[in-house]
Amino acid sequence: MTEQAYPIGTPGKKWGPEEKQQWLAQQLVRRSYQEQVVTKLAKLPSYFETEQYGQLNYADLPVIKDADNYPLFVIKSVQWDNQRPTILITGGVHGYETSGVQGALQFALTEAENYIRQFNFVIAPCLSPWGYETINRWNPFAADPNRSFYEGSEAQESLLLMEYLKTNEISPLCHIDLHETTDTDNSEFRPALAARDAIVQKTWNIPDGFYLVADAQNPQADFQTAIIDEVKKITHIAPADDNNELIGVPLQQLGVIEYDAKPLGLCMGMTDAKYKTTTEVYPDSPKVDERNCNDAQVAVIRGALNFILDSERHA
Repeated sequence: MTEQAYPIGTPGKKWGPEEKQQWLAQQLVRRSYQEQVVTKLAKLPSYFETEQYGQLNYADLPVIKDADNYPLFVIKSVQWDNQRPTILITGGVHGYETSGVQGALQFALTEAENYIRQFNFVIAPCLSPWGYETINRWNPFAADPNRSFYEGSEAQESLLLMEYLKTNEISPLCHIDLHETTDTDNSEFRPALAARDAIVQKTWNIPDGFYLVADAQNPQADFQTAIIDEVKKITHIAPADDNNELIGVPLQQLGVIEYDAKPLGLCMGMTDAKYKTTTEVYPDSPKVDERNCNDAQVAVIRGALNFILDSERHA
């Protein structure tokens, strides 16, 4: 695939405030965060509670009159025990990546019961509710929350969760960040990024199947393998391309690549968790459907937790 023209901006020139406002003016609310996410929180089992950790005040944006203010919630273990390891699960950092949000909720509503006595859980199912409603990768200011996890971040989606974890002294043993790679990465989000930053987009690969992104500074290869083995029971793993790569990054093992998480400002890099991974489900494959995608995200969590239980037991 070759570079696509984007209808906003001047080729070779980075976007300024005017171009970002043009982009924002094109965005529409397409689904309901309240109906598809918040209402499910009322159905949580008794061993979980919800806690609001912030709010995105976007209702006054001049070009989106119907945008709500978005309360941000975590799902947290009621019987917190400092002797137990803590598991952090995040979804919807990129709001358009639906199975990350719904997979996190599905785990909390169905399978968390099997692990609630072994772990403390903090689950943030939808960090970017405006992105969820408008089916967007960016926030309203054309910033990518998954490149914004650093001190003093201007992306509230990123900053508010970091502040919550710091204030509550939550240091997870494991962080699982649930994402998707979609065909719209090529049709919309990569061209928009190239236009916004005045760069040439060299990577157009969309892997057909599931894969993981490990932290290059602490890859924990056996941990990643255990997750892949569990996900294989649910859906297909993305094969490497002819260069033995996925999305332009060298393959480390079946279905696993690595990014240097902290310097890139990735959600996966915001803590010093021993075990961490970022999932990538491919919802546009003809081999999957919505349920399969959500089930794959739950399988990731199950595989990770089972590995930790086994590893810590034999440590």
